[in-house]
Amino acid sequence: MADEALTSRVKETLEAFRPQLNADGGDMEFISIDEDNKVHLRLTGSCGSCPMAIMTLKMGIERYLKETCPEISEVVQDQ
Repeated sequence: MADEALTSRVKETLEAFRPQLNADGGDMEFISIDEDNKVHLRLTGSCGSCPMAIMTLKMGIERYLKETCPEISEVVQDQ
């Protein structure tokens, strides 16, 4: 489990990214950060069923998150 400071920074960064998903009718739900510093998210709304969701997750959310929280190893989608 990640420390509180990292979790707080991750959540703050995700909130800054959220409007980009909302603009297309989508959203995301933070689930957790595991012991390997992988961020677990659930994409919802139109993002949950979009065929481009994995690209949004990796090239959008993950890239943005790693810029502000370099200790994050990966962003993965939970169902």
